[in-house]
Amino acid sequence: MWSLASPHEETTMHDHRKLGRELDLFDTDPLMGAGLPYWLPDGATVRHALEEYIRDAERRAGYQHVHSPVLGKRELYEISGHWSHYSDDMFPPMDLGGEQVVLRPSLCPHHALIYRSRAHSYRELPLRMAELGGMYRSELSGVLGGLTRVRAIQLNDGHVFCTLDQVADEARAALELIRQAYEVLGIRPARYRLSLAGSGGKYVAAPDMWRRAADLLTGVLDELGLEYEAVEGEAAFYGPKIDVQITDPAGREATLSTVQVDFHQPERFGLEYVGADGAKHRPVMVHRAIIGSVERLVAHLVELHGGAFPAWLAPTQVAILPVSDEQWPRAEELRRRCLDEGLRARIAGPEEGTLGARIRAARLVPYQAVIGAMEVAAGEVAVRLRDGRRLAPLPVGEAVAGVAASVAARSGELWDGR
Repeated sequence: MWSLASPHEETTMHDHRKLGRELDLFDTDPLMGAGLPYWLPDGATVRHALEEYIRDAERRAGYQHVHSPVLGKRELYEISGHWSHYSDDMFPPMDLGGEQVVLRPSLCPHHALIYRSRAHSYRELPLRMAELGGMYRSELSGVLGGLTRVRAIQLNDGHVFCTLDQVADEARAALELIRQAYEVLGIRPARYRLSLAGSGGKYVAAPDMWRRAADLLTGVLDELGLEYEAVEGEAAFYGPKIDVQITDPAGREATLSTVQVDFHQPERFGLEYVGADGAKHRPVMVHRAIIGSVERLVAHLVELHGGAFPAWLAPTQVAILPVSDEQWPRAEELRRRCLDEGLRARIAGPEEGTLGARIRAARLVPYQAVIGAMEVAAGEVAVRLRDGRRLAPLPVGEAVAGVAASVAARSGELWDGR
């Protein structure tokens, strides 16, 4: 199902902190603060493409999307257990009208409340809920870096409320979604980790609960034939998890995707469903993040692809290069046709330099469409691919349709006219 890659095989020697700024993807400002990067237009385009992809993949997998506020009362996190076990990583509470509110460190308490707000039957389970939502963690300045470790995180989070008998199937399904996403993004995991509780007060004290959850995840890993390492002290405070690990060019490891089994929060929030026997039962929560945080994912993709993103993800997918100003009207026409087909296109005209200079400047753009006098006369366009290949002149409509179809399919290969 999965194959592992070494850091040297799967990464290039790029540092996203440098390259991401050079590519105008993101930047920072002291007035915003450390660990709080902002997205520039090209970076926002990459982010939006990722969000559209994962929402569509989740929808196809039976998830319903929700939105929840980034604030919650302190009491919410006291109930969930975050205040007792995770408060060192949370921002201080804010006094508001006699109450204290907190920037949320996780989305799971909010999703538990959304589930609790309605009565549920066993026929509705598994109930799959997902959200691309903001969360905030009070990271120390010394560990902050680029997009990989930030204080404001946009997380592809999701929670499945299910019966005990459904847990293994849902964990397997989450791992399959991760596999599919990595294939589309060109990512291969470095390794898999079964993260277990360690000693001390960081973890909920419920040995039987931990054992049941760990046994379920171990069974899934073994059934899928995945090699993994069990590591104590890396679990969430409420339960064990499968961590999908990636590495950066320097060989440093980080967690991107996770699958977790949680018996704790359903108990704390009093979550219920009515079973086939008419009695009330407690669901299990399966937490899963398919692509993890958008910030860490983009950092990894910048380093992995060196800025030469797959065509469906590239900020500009088609660079239109009129040889001279005389071809500008035809370039505008081509740009409009590209936009109508959902492609991201821009014109790089003669004012930006010689044709050779413009081609070099657009070296990371998947498709370069050159329009000269001959192309205008024939109603064609000369397409150059990012990898140096040149296609035979094509009718404009055929070229646009071919590129658009390849992008819509989120193909990892460049369309070559066939």
